[in-house]
Amino acid sequence: MANPIVFGTDGWRAVIADEYTFDNVRRCARGVANLFIEQGLADRGVVVGYDTRFESEAFATAAAEALAGAGVGAYLCARTEPTPVISYTILEKKAAGGITITASHNPPPYNGFKVRSDYGGAANPETVARLEKLINAIPPAGVPTLPIEDATPKGLIVEIEPSDAYLAHLASLVDFDSIRQSRLKIAVDPMYGAGMGWFPRMLGGSRVELFEINGERNPWFGGINPEPIARNLQKLFATVRSVSANVGLATDGDADRLGVCDEEGRFIDQLRVFSLLALYLLEVRGWRGPIVKTLSTSSMLDRLGEIYGVPVYETGVGFKYVAPKMLETNALVGGEESGGYAFRGHIPERDGILAGLFVLDMMVRLDKTPSQLVDFLFNKVGPHYYDRLDVHFPVDERNAILGRLKSAEPSSVAGTKVARILRDDGFKFVLGDGSWLLIRFSGTEPIMRIYAESESPDRVVRILEVGKTLAGV
Repeated sequence: MANPIVFGTDGWRAVIADEYTFDNVRRCARGVANLFIEQGLADRGVVVGYDTRFESEAFATAAAEALAGAGVGAYLCARTEPTPVISYTILEKKAAGGITITASHNPPPYNGFKVRSDYGGAANPETVARLEKLINAIPPAGVPTLPIEDATPKGLIVEIEPSDAYLAHLASLVDFDSIRQSRLKIAVDPMYGAGMGWFPRMLGGSRVELFEINGERNPWFGGINPEPIARNLQKLFATVRSVSANVGLATDGDADRLGVCDEEGRFIDQLRVFSLLALYLLEVRGWRGPIVKTLSTSSMLDRLGEIYGVPVYETGVGFKYVAPKMLETNALVGGEESGGYAFRGHIPERDGILAGLFVLDMMVRLDKTPSQLVDFLFNKVGPHYYDRLDVHFPVDERNAILGRLKSAEPSSVAGTKVARILRDDGFKFVLGDGSWLLIRFSGTEPIMRIYAESESPDRVVRILEVGKTLAGV
């Protein structure tokens, strides 16, 4: 009996050739077909795309053939595409939804299976739960398929190249010409992932100087996780300094997340980037609307909500919570601590490419460097500092750690009274001065993440140490 397939914060991920097999990918695709048949959407077809991981194109073809075997049409991308391109294509094609073969930022041995609904965003938790049941009801082998050479003449698999439509849409949201005339020096790190070549394609051949590193396919990702956080971006930081770039931008393995560093090659953490993007839309573009944030993101967003008179909604971690809330509230922006940000007028889905363009546009419109933008933000909301610890643990210790956290009732953390304890998604301790500590488990790896935000770097360190003590690690 095969192990059950369980979706984490964003899809199912597993080690290639262990649980991540062609048989299991076909089961997932057949489950998606059954779901859309059940919902009465199957005749609209499903967009299927893939990233640069090992054999991703072969797994995508297997998924398309399984859809075709169920009589559901597949729009199969002809080449590697970023996840936001696939999500936008769902809207452009009016498809039932989409499948992306990607493990996002996971280690190189992993691959994954993301599902998107007809609105171009992550499926909501109820839909994900139903999909899991449908998938796990399918036997481990023997999913009926229709080979691509037979499905193509029947119109059940159609090869597509969706990037031009996506680019045209981005051009309606951002003034490309203004950025192209800016003479900015921009260092870009696609981290060997699906974002490679995109910034040169959008901004190349202009007054902008672009320096792209790690812009070739390497399924081992240079020996790191393709996650755009400080420890994985040392080469980008060095490049910014060596070429005197004005900014450094990085996208993760499937280009739905963004990392940013300033003109000195110093990382700007994700909470500041999210807050800068919200400030850009509210102050620079003059737009108004709700902000949707996960519980692991910044209290700076709450302050911006107060300043500009817009509501702020907090959800669980993952775009399966953020996307539905954005749709429900017609939100201006939504995002999470991992570096994923979504915007009204686009898709309710993370887009590292558009987020990067917005950062550049903010620099051009305000004529400020990234460090000056952070100062501008702090002048509005006060200084905020953040850090995160990723603690690996043996799988058999999870229940013991969980038990300790469930019973934790600290009256204070790092010398400040605990105002609230939230246990909806992990364990969040909100302090009386607005600082906070969050402890939660990864949905895809045996990792416990400990997050903290406060008014000084030293205090963040002290709060994180309390988190380790509460978890007993």
